[in-house]
Amino acid sequence: MNTFKRKSLAATLSLAVSLGLGSLLSTSVQAVKDLEKEDLKFGFIKLTDMAPLAIAYEKGFFEDEGLYVTLEAQANWKVLLDRVIDGELDGAHMLAGQPLGATIGFGTQADVITAFSMDLNGNGITVSNDVWDEMKKHIPLDADGRPQHPISAAALKPVIEQYRAAGKPFNMGMVFPVSTHNYELRYWLAAGGINPGYYAPARGDTSGQINADALLSVTPPPQMPTTMEAGTINGYCVGEPWNQQAVFKGIGVPVITDYEIWRNNPEKVFGVSQTWADENPNTHIAVVKALIRAAAWLDADNNANRAEAVQILSQPAYVGADAEVIANSMTGTFEYEKGDKREVPDFNVFFRYNATYPFYSDAIWYLTQMRRWGQIGTAQLDSWYMDVAKKVYRPDIYAQAAQELIAEGKLPADAFPNFATETGFKAPTGEFIDGVTYDGTQPNAYLQQFAIGLKGDEQL
Repeated sequence: MNTFKRKSLAATLSLAVSLGLGSLLSTSVQAVKDLEKEDLKFGFIKLTDMAPLAIAYEKGFFEDEGLYVTLEAQANWKVLLDRVIDGELDGAHMLAGQPLGATIGFGTQADVITAFSMDLNGNGITVSNDVWDEMKKHIPLDADGRPQHPISAAALKPVIEQYRAAGKPFNMGMVFPVSTHNYELRYWLAAGGINPGYYAPARGDTSGQINADALLSVTPPPQMPTTMEAGTINGYCVGEPWNQQAVFKGIGVPVITDYEIWRNNPEKVFGVSQTWADENPNTHIAVVKALIRAAAWLDADNNANRAEAVQILSQPAYVGADAEVIANSMTGTFEYEKGDKREVPDFNVFFRYNATYPFYSDAIWYLTQMRRWGQIGTAQLDSWYMDVAKKVYRPDIYAQAAQELIAEGKLPADAFPNFATETGFKAPTGEFIDGVTYDGTQPNAYLQQFAIGLKGDEQL
């Protein structure tokens, strides 16, 4: 523990004694005494949905748990994952697909778990101005003369056909092969009749571009706008603030948010290695407690704290984008074409709708998309999906953290699921852009509903 911080804690405990606050003293000593590790380093990527980490740090929620945390921006998602696996980082803001992909051995093989979901929604798909000019010809207008939302990828299909006729590839960026962004972009394209391509790892082809109409490739989030401006990609799917940055720079137009692709979809998670979790169970619970409090602060009083959160996130150590750009989505609005700003109060959700709970059904949805696009190359039983979800997603750890917060009076019981009856499966939902219903208990039946994508025993 940092010497200054140790002295601060000692002073706090001394004050508690002098004021006769024995229960505070007992709780504080217990919290620190039981921790296996106090000084921690967590990684993140410069996106607004890393906010729970920043808020837990800035508001003292980590220190309340006896934790002294360093937050460190990482170069890209692969570096971040590798550093968690090798122990250089104690944990990190992760793509939800990363713990799952690592556990099943797609790309990196390692046991990584999550006990905390960081947010819902938060992504968008942006295209260049040239592509938008062509797409608009195929988009109906609403009563106000604005493009009617949600915009289907069917409006992009004739543009891609023009590129093909001219002998040019149509390139789009996403942030990582197992990212939500990859799966959301693929989902949107396929729903509009555009094949985003397949992976075939057994054949040594991990490009994800087999039979593709649109060629998807990895671009780090902060580089998305400049890469599109340079003409290397024609569009991209990314989290904020990098869609709104394209609007502010005048280089592109966000055409759809992930809220419109799948309402209240799960996004990032906080991931740790299984080894770290086994060695530091009490520390892990303390971390989750601090993150839950941060998420609750972010959504409290109908997002009343978001303006302050924007100022925190705009600091170079966190997201480092202009506060005005971050605020465009973080405060409940989203700008599509320049000047076409619309109310999207749930663009970023951190706590409401049980956003922080690690649902098995969320894990299984990601696994179905890995199977749909060939990252899982062969058919798997429904029970296999459940077994992987239970290995990676840990609602049991989350429940311990939440119950401690309830007992401490820091959050009410009705802010959480009913842990006595919660199964880990959300109710089936059809709130997708194509109207297909997802039931996490029946992954293979779900896959059978798609016209584009692998299903059953199909292999490449």
